[in-house]
Amino acid sequence: MSIILDKVNFSYSEGTAYHIQALKDVSLEIPDGQFIGVIGHTGSGKSTLTQLMNGLLRATSGSIYVDGEDIYDRDYNMKELRHRVGLVFQYPDHQLFETTNFEDVCFGPKNQGLDRKEVELRAYEALRSVGFPEELYFQPPFDLSGGQKRRVAIAGVLAMKPKVLILDEPTAGLDPAGRDEILGLVSKMHRELGITIILVSHSMEDVARYVERLIVMNRGSVMFDGTPKEVFPHYKELEEVGLAAPQVTYLMHELRRFGLNVDTGATTVKEAAADILRALQNEGQRK
Repeated sequence: MSIILDKVNFSYSEGTAYHIQALKDVSLEIPDGQFIGVIGHTGSGKSTLTQLMNGLLRATSGSIYVDGEDIYDRDYNMKELRHRVGLVFQYPDHQLFETTNFEDVCFGPKNQGLDRKEVELRAYEALRSVGFPEELYFQPPFDLSGGQKRRVAIAGVLAMKPKVLILDEPTAGLDPAGRDEILGLVSKMHRELGITIILVSHSMEDVARYVERLIVMNRGSVMFDGTPKEVFPHYKELEEVGLAAPQVTYLMHELRRFGLNVDTGATTVKEAAADILRALQNEGQRK
């Protein structure tokens, strides 16, 4: 399912003293099946951008097309859009409100008008797909850890079988192990389900490891849009707007400065380790 944003603008509190223009002439194309990272500092417009894609917010001006249809046409089914473009909020407590985890995951497909048997089948399938422990299915969600709550929130969206899954800061507040678990789960869903993933994050380390395309937002505009290897060489410009490249980028540039012929475009620890080993072997052969 493709999404196209054409010169989209969005303002909060327009016409008041508190007016803020959150997005400025944003044009993007999100093709089917990509794993995309959206990154930017607080107030850059990244969360606003994703809420427009999901239909939770309406653009002040500009157009948004989903599979060629203008979502602002009078007869467009906005409820169906929210089923097809699933959004997992930054704080799972904002999504969890039923008495048990299982009923929480049932909520979405139930509102799609499915019969009870299909609703329950989807809930079981979604909870299994996110690796949620069976012994907790019928426990209240408020007793869960942060990572477990995020799994339930993700399962609740997956149960609606969306074509696009948007995750807004899914690792916020988690320790490194919990962060790796959630991001590993998201990557697995992308591989196995083939759905489009849009990962909103403030962590370059997270996006460098998983995404294939990186959109950098700054002051409501798209600053960079490309693969991580295309974006991270601009680390000095990223620093100027309060961001940074992954630590690997700085390490590789430092090694190159000291004369080791490494690939400064390496974006992950695995890539960097392999390239450093290659460079050291080449140095040894020359000597």
